[in-house]
Amino acid sequence: MSFITEFQLTNYRERTRRFSPDNIVNLSESSSRIQTKPMVFLSHKHEEFSILQDVIAFLKAEGVDIYVDWMDQDMPAYTNAETAIRLKEKIKVSNKFILVATDDAVNSKWCNWELGLGDAAKYIEHISLFPINRTYQSFRGAEYLKIYPYIDYEDGTGEYLNGTAIAKGYYVKTPLENSQVRLVSLKYWLMS
Repeated sequence: MSFITEFQLTNYRERTRRFSPDNIVNLSESSSRIQTKPMVFLSHKHEEFSILQDVIAFLKAEGVDIYVDWMDQDMPAYTNAETAIRLKEKIKVSNKFILVATDDAVNSKWCNWELGLGDAAKYIEHISLFPINRTYQSFRGAEYLKIYPYIDYEDGTGEYLNGTAIAKGYYVKTPLENSQVRLVSLKYWLMS
């Protein structure tokens, strides 16, 4: 699994200087939500503020709305059973589920719990990891992550099996048998 570096994301930092209710969308529990843009439930480690800020700016530039739980005024002030119930509802009504897969998030009980819910509600077409790493190391002790689609950057030098060049850009890569992956442009995946 490849990683997107934290440095690559800093290009988007200026687009979302600070969080506000305008940066996220509060999902309605009803299925009657008027869909103007696809909605992404963003699972993340709360303490990774600057990474989260960059990821939100990056995804918003792709034309989607973002749901961040701790910006939701309807969430309980303190984590409890009601929080878990509400998170389950939010994951179900979102169009896509993305785990910002940093080392800390992968080791978080809440992120792993949310990933399990995302797996049940969105697997395999509507779930993805967004692997971000500062050290270019793989996730140790989290081999199960290798089954999930993940967001990756292609620099334009790669080729498909038939020899056609892979265009420069971001893709969702879905692991297949024999160490192959299926590539779909990130924008297409987000909009589908």
